[in-house]
This record gives sequence, C-alpha cells and structure tokens, in this order.
Amino acid sequence: MLIGVVGKPSCGKSTFFKASTLSDVEIANYPFTTIKPNHAVGFVKVDPCSDKTFDKQCEPREGSCVDHKRFVPIEMLDVAGLVPGASQGQGMGNQFLDDLRQADALIHVIDVSGSTNERGEPVEKLSHDPLKDVKFLEEELDLWYQQIFSKVWDKFSRQVQQEHADVQKAIAKQFSGLRVTEELVEQGIKSFGLESTKIINWEEDKLRGFVSFLRKKTKPMIIAANKIDVPGAEENLERLKKEYSDYIIIAASSESELALKEAAKHKLIKYAPGDKTFEILEEDKLNDKQKNALGFVEKNILEKHGSTGVQEVIDKAVFELLSLIALYPVANHDLTDQNGKVMPDCFLLPSNTTAISFAYKIHTDIGDNFIRATNMKTKMAVKKDEPLSSGDVIEIATSK
Repeated sequence: MLIGVVGKPSCGKSTFFKASTLSDVEIANYPFTTIKPNHAVGFVKVDPCSDKTFDKQCEPREGSCVDHKRFVPIEMLDVAGLVPGASQGQGMGNQFLDDLRQADALIHVIDVSGSTNERGEPVEKLSHDPLKDVKFLEEELDLWYQQIFSKVWDKFSRQVQQEHADVQKAIAKQFSGLRVTEELVEQGIKSFGLESTKIINWEEDKLRGFVSFLRKKTKPMIIAANKIDVPGAEENLERLKKEYSDYIIIAASSESELALKEAAKHKLIKYAPGDKTFEILEEDKLNDKQKNALGFVEKNILEKHGSTGVQEVIDKAVFELLSLIALYPVANHDLTDQNGKVMPDCFLLPSNTTAISFAYKIHTDIGDNFIRATNMKTKMAVKKDEPLSSGDVIEIATSK
C-alpha cells in the first residue's frame, strides 16, 4: 500500500510527512523545498489490537503494539508541492504528478489558516481562501488524467472498435497502471450512459466525465486541514466542511504532532500517536520554551480537537477511504506462529477478503494447501469463501 501526501508548497505537507514517519526530510517555508519524492514508512493505528480480546501481549514482526494499540507499517510518499498549471508542467508538475501513479490514496494537506497563496508564497494569515486549494488540486488531477487518456485514446478506441474487443476489459488493461479495474470501468460507463454508444463515438464531455470518475475512484483523497492552531483557522475549517461535504476533512496540526513525537522519541514524555493526552516523564530536562510549547499543544490542540489530527488522517485514509480491514493470521491455538511468537503479523486487506483469499495473501503454499480456517475469537470454523471481519484472528490449517 502506498499513500501519497500532496498539496501546494509551504502548506505544511513535508511537516505532515515527517510527523507521520519521523523521516529526515527538509522543511522550509519556500516553494519547492522538496524536489525529489520522499519515501518513508508511516503507521496505521489498529485500536484496539485483537490481542486485548485474549488478554495477551502480541509480538509484532513489524511495527509495534503499545497498550493494545497496534501500529502497522505502510509506505508513504511525499511529492513536491503542486502549483496551478502543474498538469501543464508548471513547477515540474508533470514529474511530480507522475510520482503519484502508484498511490492507492492521497492525503491533501492544505493550509487552513490561509497564510500561503496559491503558489505557496507567504501572505497575511486568513487572506487566502483554502477552498480554492481543494478546487485547484481537483482540477490539476483531472487534467493530468485527461492528458494520460488523450495521448492514446484515438488510436486505442479505434483499435477496440475494429477488433470488437470487450470495452471494459480493454480500458482496464490499457490503464491498469493507474489502478483502473473492470469493475470501475463498468461503473463509469453506467454513470455516464455510455453502454449503448460505440467507444469511438463517446462524446467529449462524457469522456471527460468518465475520466474524472476514474480519477476520483483510483486516487481517493482525504483532506488534512493543517495549521488549525492559527487563530481564525477554525472558521475556514467549517466553510471547508460545508462546501466539500463529500470529503473526509480532519483538523490537523502537523507541527504539534512532530513536537510530541520528537519529545517522546527522547523519552521526555509518554505519548502514542493519536492520543488525546501525553504524560511528562522528565520535567527537569525541559526548558521553559519546551514547557510552554507542550502547554500550548495540550490546551489549544489536544483539549480542543481531541488529537493533533495527523494519525487520524492516516487511519481514516486506510480504514474509511480505502475500506481496508485488519486481519491476524496464527498457526496454533495459542495464537502463535511457527516460531512461537504471539500474533506477530497484522494484514491490511480489502473488506471483501475471504478465508481462502486471506490464505493466499499470507503465502501461495498456504492457499494451495488450505484445509480449513478457524476464527479464534469465536472458536468457530469459517467457510473458505466467507468474508472476514476487521480484527479477526484466523488459524489456518493446511495439508502440509
């Protein structure tokens, strides 16, 4: 899984990325600080981890588990800030957009305080309308997809027509690099009433609508309303939620999350990403500036919004935007794997995952030699084609 972090320059995108991953990225308040895309590992929080059901402590092979909160690693990508005209090459926009081809979902970080203009240049706080940033990115992403399709569409559509090929299969195959599937193509064709029209006769406006539909489905997006700590930003947040009610919009302060994580990393405080509170462990090692900063975060971010928003954005991107579920495979009744580790693995998989498809996700040999599956929470057998539920702990018996 790959989650792309996007936005205009200086909106706090790289700070959000660093707060999510603690990777060493350059952060500065000027356009194009980021040129090459940054890859790093972030973490999705599964709360609670299913080890709590069994009153056990799991032993993650990757990630961690703190107080029955499981942190599962995912790959994240921070691309350079996008500016108006990106799809036409402005600001190296074509290169930056192409970096997003393999992204499963996008986190759009916007400066909800309105303190940067459309090009990411500093302006007076609240003077720029963040609603324009959402509209701009939608338009640039649509234009990017339109260009990808238009480069091949005339020749492609004629070939499909001449060969009497299956339209859904042909389009899905041609644009598989954008994660287009037959199911999505079918939905798009029905949405724009193209079922009875030959592909070479698709009207331009309907084709644009069809391509935009595929863009929205293959690059679903969640909005991180960053810099919520700036006075007046909350009014912009409410306007955003009203105007773009079809988006998941989360108030965020990536600077606050980064400060908390850095303090926790140095064991000055006890804090887990997404927590509503933190505990100071080494007060005598904190100077007055650090104490004031932590006090500000506690009062103006955690108490007011319930969290810094950064972890919530990642979690909702995975569990709501992509509709994935958390599943735990075990080899034995005592919830261990073949090496005796307790629930070492947690898979993030589509919500329609069945027992047999889960077996194949673990390993081809396990799928090929599948005999039965048991839900360890209920101690009941699971049919091989039965959809699983998030949090299920599944023991799979094989013939080998």
